[in-house]
Amino acid sequence: MVHELGHYLTAKRYGMRVTEFFLGFGKRIWSTTRGETEFGLKAIPAGGYCKISGMSPREELPDEVKPRAFYLATVPKKLVVLGAGSFLHFVLGILLLFTLFAGVGTSQILPVVSKVVDCVPAASECTAADPISPAKLVGLKSGDRIIGINGDQKEWADITPILRASANKEITLLILRNGAEVTVPITPASRTVDGEVRGFLGIINEVGLVRENPVKAIGTSLSATGSIFQGSIKALLGLPAQIPSLMRQTFLGEERTADGLVGIVGVARVSGETVSSGNLTTAEKFATFLLIVASLNIFVGIFNLLPILPLDGGHMAVAIYEGARRRFAHARGLSDPGPVDVEKLTPITMVVFILLAFLTLLLLFADIFNPINLNL
Repeated sequence: MVHELGHYLTAKRYGMRVTEFFLGFGKRIWSTTRGETEFGLKAIPAGGYCKISGMSPREELPDEVKPRAFYLATVPKKLVVLGAGSFLHFVLGILLLFTLFAGVGTSQILPVVSKVVDCVPAASECTAADPISPAKLVGLKSGDRIIGINGDQKEWADITPILRASANKEITLLILRNGAEVTVPITPASRTVDGEVRGFLGIINEVGLVRENPVKAIGTSLSATGSIFQGSIKALLGLPAQIPSLMRQTFLGEERTADGLVGIVGVARVSGETVSSGNLTTAEKFATFLLIVASLNIFVGIFNLLPILPLDGGHMAVAIYEGARRRFAHARGLSDPGPVDVEKLTPITMVVFILLAFLTLLLLFADIFNPINLNL
C-alpha cells in the first residue's frame, strides 16, 4: 500500500484522476468515496492497486476528464508517477535501516573480555603441551574493557588489525577495569589462520547490540541500502539460473539454502523463526526482523523497475520510447505519432504474467513443503 500510495500522491499532484485505491483484489468487502476516489478493501489480500484514468488511449473517458488522462501527460510526469511506488519502497527501506542502526542497534563484537583462554591451542582444545595464553600470563580478567593500544584510545575495530599484526611483538593495552584505566604490557602469541600469521591474545570478546548516533546512522543506512541494492541486482541477474535448482528443491527434496530464492510465505516463515528463536534476545529478534523487511522493500522496489510489462518499469520504458519517438518525429518535421497503445502489448504482458505466476506458485510450494531453515 505504501507503493500504491506513491502512485496516488504523484498522480493527484499532476492533476490526474484516480478513481480507485484498494487493498486486495477480487470481491469488494468495504469502501468509502472521498472526492473522486473510492478507497476500500477487497477479499483477496494479495497486494493492492491504484486506478488512474487514461492509462491507455483506448479507455473511454468523459469529456471533462479527457484532458487529465495519464497518456496525455508529459514523459517526465509519467516517469515520476510510475517510479513513485519503487521510490517509496527505497524510502521505507532506508527508514527501517535507520531505525535499526540508531534505535535498536546491530550485533557487534564488543571490546569487553568475556572469557580468558587458558592456552595458545595447537588444535581446537588446550592440552598440557600448549603454552599459556598471553592474556592469562598478564592477568587480563573477564569484564575488562579494552579502550586503547600503544598509548592511543581507539575503537575495537581499529585495535583488531594492530593486534593481528603484532605477533611476538610487545604492545601495551589500555584497559578500563572497575572504573579505572590500567596499562597492560603484553606480547601476543603467533597463530596461523588461513595461511596468515596473526597475533593471538587469548581472549573471547562479548557480543552485543550497538547503537549509532543519528548522524552516523544516516550514512550507515545509505551504505547498507547500497549493499542491499547491489545484492538485489545480482540476485535478479542470477534468477533464471536458480530456477532448475528451485525445481529440484521443490519436487526432489534437495536441501534449500538460506541464500536461495524465497517467496512471501518463506519470508513469513523466516520472520516467524526469528521471532520465536530462543537463541536471540528480544532486541536481536526485532533487529533481524527490521533487516528482513528493509531488504524485502528494497528488492521489491528494484524488481518493479524491471523494463517489462506489466511492471512499473515496463510502463516507464514505454513512456521513454514515446518521448524518443515524439522527439525523432519533431526533428524530422513529422506529425506527433501520439501515445503508444499499450493494449497492443497485451500478449507480451500475458507471457510475463504467466511466468511470474509460475514462479510465484513454485516458490509457494517450495516454501510450504521444503522450507528454508535458518537454525537460529
